Amino acid sequence: MQGLKRKLVYVTFYELIGLCMSTLGLAYLSDTQASHTGPLAVMITTIAMLWNLIYNTLFEYWESRQATRGRSVARRVVHAVGFQLTLVVYLIPLIAWWLGMTLLEALMVDLAFIVLVPCYTFAYNWAFDRVFGLPRSALAAA
Repeated sequence: MQGLKRKLVYVTFYELIGLCMSTLGLAYLSDTQASHTGPLAVMITTIAMLWNLIYNTLFEYWESRQATRGRSVARRVVHAVGFQLTLVVYLIPLIAWWLGMTLLEALMVDLAFIVLVPCYTFAYNWAFDRVFGLPRSALAAA
């Protein structure tokens, strides 16, 4: 599977799993009900889904211009960490506003996700590539 179809399948399953994790995680970390963190998790998931499509398009554009093809562990780590760190810029203010806390408190709540999500992204990408194969950008040039 390649192109837009691949990206849509990827991001849909990635974010559905992420939605479940973030609803329960935010409820636990902020000591509130999942019914209060659920809508926040939907907003986070929507932002993450849109950013995921943009980020992966930019990453694959960069990747397609590299001399070395394939997805090494180092490249997967760079992808996962880069995605999470750029996403945090959007999410910390939203979390602070929704939960009525300072930016520092929101950062503390989000620290668990800052650590967990790159690990999840790494594992998810590895599994996704195993099931669906590598994208063209990671395949050897013909």
